[in-house]
Amino acid sequence: MLGIVTLLRHKYGTSRQRDRPIRTDLEPPSRKPTIRKLHQVNEFAARADALLHCAIEGEAPAPPATPVDGTSWLIGASASGEWTGQVGKIAARQSGNWLYITPQDGLRLLNRATGQEIRYLGVWKIANRPTLPTGGTAIDAEVRTAFTALIASLTTAGVISAV
Repeated sequence: MLGIVTLLRHKYGTSRQRDRPIRTDLEPPSRKPTIRKLHQVNEFAARADALLHCAIEGEAPAPPATPVDGTSWLIGASASGEWTGQVGKIAARQSGNWLYITPQDGLRLLNRATGQEIRYLGVWKIANRPTLPTGGTAIDAEVRTAFTALIASLTTAGVISAV
C-alpha cells in the first residue's frame, strides 16, 4: 500500500488540497477550525443575534456618533459616512463593526424610537399616523370617538407610530 502512495505522490505531488500532502496513515484529517471558518461562524452568530428579535433604535442616514455594540439601525435615505451605499439595509453593530443586513420579504422589526412594528415587502412598509378629524359642517361625535379609539388601538398594537 505504501508503494502506491509513494508512486502517486511522485506522479501527482500533493493532494487537491495543495497545502497538505497525501496522508499515508488511516487517521481522519484534522477537524480543527481554520481562522476563516471561525470568522464565518462568528459573523453568522452575530447576524443571527441581530435578527432573532430584531429591534432597531430608529431610522437614520448616518451612524450615531458613539455607536453601541448590540444595537441596530435602519439606514435611511441619503446614507452617508460608513453607511454610504447601504440605504434600506439594517446596520447592526457587533464587536466594534457594522454588519449590513439586506432585508428579505416578510422581515418584521420593532422601531424602538416610535414603538412601531414595520415590515419589509420589496420596500419597507411603514404605516403613517392619520390626522384626527377637526371641524367640518356635519360633526358626528360617535364616528370621531370611534376613529380616535381605532387610532389608539393601532398605536398600542404597534401598527402605527405613537408620534
